[in-house]
Order: sequence, then structure tokens, then C-alpha cells
Amino acid sequence: MLEELLKLDRELFSYLYGLGSEPYDSFWLLITKQVYWAPLILAVLYLIQKKMGWKNLGIIVVFLALLITFTDQMTNVVKNSFQRLRPSNEVELGPIMRNLIKRNSYSFFSGHASNSMASTVFIFSILRKYYRHTFLLFLFPLIFAYSRIYLGLHYPLDILTGYVFGIISGTIFYKLYTLFMKKYVKS
Repeated sequence: MLEELLKLDRELFSYLYGLGSEPYDSFWLLITKQVYWAPLILAVLYLIQKKMGWKNLGIIVVFLALLITFTDQMTNVVKNSFQRLRPSNEVELGPIMRNLIKRNSYSFFSGHASNSMASTVFIFSILRKYYRHTFLLFLFPLIFAYSRIYLGLHYPLDILTGYVFGIISGTIFYKLYTLFMKKYVKS
């Protein structure tokens, strides 16, 4: 059963990776770097501050930092436990790979997917009552994590597992945030 799932995962990766082409490589290399998402992050922080004030923004930033640290560390624990090679390091896939980025760390599961989904779920849960189109924030983890497949760094199952872990983590941290706000912060 597991072998069949991994085979399907490899086939889906080969298909999705095969959709890429050299003219788009530089675009996806930009997309995959967190620094280029800074304008979006700053815009979201501005929207939070505008609706909730500086004090609440500070609390949210602390919770976000804890959330990202948690998801990042748990991702590393799982990666080192499973030790699944990245697609770009698989000998079998060598003929189709364009070698855009080479990483020696393991693949399962994607830290980019888990961190971006966890932070998006957390922020979405806070902002949805203030802004009607907050759901558009979910474009960030979708595009960001797809870049990891495009660049040959993750299989689709790595991304999906990262998303699931991110959704669970983001939801838990949102609940912790609401408990903290009820107990310690007076409106």
C-alpha cells in the first residue's frame, strides 16, 4: 500500500514538474524565497494593526513567531525520522531534472508548506471577521508551496502533508491565542 502511494506520488511529481519550462524558472526561483513575500506580510501586518492596534499586533507577532518555530522544528524532526530524499536527489528522476536548486536535507514533509499554511490559517482566523476577502490569503501557501514542486525540492505528498500539519498547527495556535486574549488581555 505504502509503495503504491509513493509510486503515485512520484508519478504526480513527474507530471507537475514536467509542466515547467526554462522561461519560467527565474520566476519560480523568486517565488520560493520568503524575502520576496515581505510586501504581502507587511500589508497583512498593517491590516492587523489598523483593526486591532499596536498592542494586539505585538501579541500576534509573538504567537506567529512561536507558531513558525514550532512548525519548523516539528518538520525537521519528521524529516530526520523519515529521511526521504528530495526529488532533485533521486537518481531515477535525474534525466527529467533541470537542477535549479540542490538541497541535501530531506524532503518529507515540506517546511515551506507547513509554515506558510500554519501562519495563513492563524492570520485568517484572526482577520476573517474584519475583512470579507481574507480567504485570498490562502493563495500565499498554494503558490509558495507549488514552487517547491516546480523546483524539484518536494513531492506532492510532502506538500499535502505539510498543509495538513500547518492547518492543525495554525488552528491550535489560534485557539491558544484566543485563550490568552480572554485570560490576560482586556479589550
